[in-house]
Amino acid sequence: MDDSLFAPLSSLRWVPREQLHANDYNPNKVSEENLKLLTQSILTNGWTLPIVVRPDYTIIDGFHRWTVAGREPLLSKLGGKVPVVIVDHHGDDAADVYGTITHNRARGTHLLGPMKAIVQKLIDEGKTVEEIGKQLGMKPEEVFRLSDFTRDDFLDMMTKGVTGYSKAGMIKKIL
Repeated sequence: MDDSLFAPLSSLRWVPREQLHANDYNPNKVSEENLKLLTQSILTNGWTLPIVVRPDYTIIDGFHRWTVAGREPLLSKLGGKVPVVIVDHHGDDAADVYGTITHNRARGTHLLGPMKAIVQKLIDEGKTVEEIGKQLGMKPEEVFRLSDFTRDDFLDMMTKGVTGYSKAGMIKKIL
């Protein structure tokens, strides 16, 4: 058994967010919309992935988690602290860069077929378009594209139970 594989998790601790600082080489960028989704994910699921740092608290992986932790509502809910694990590459800057890139690339991408099945299952379970959109970070149009509904069925679902005119109702009247 290789103890070095367990070392990062054995260093897990909550530290003041201000102790951490970004590296100067991360090529990963996230839209503001996806930062909101990340915040929602943390609010819904709790903090599931610690931020990976070097011994000097330079971030190897987790820059975007660190970013949203500095904004409300997470800032006050977390008390200004974030979970970290320390990875010590013993001064090997290339290993730090490799760690950043491999963490980013290993997360993969979502395939269309499985995403369609997930959205359809959620709709079949009675989840609303609004809830699906909020929890998955999708606009209503994205939920529609991933559903098997016709345009009219989808617009009816969007306006169901709504009194007056909603955006979807106005779109339906125009179309």
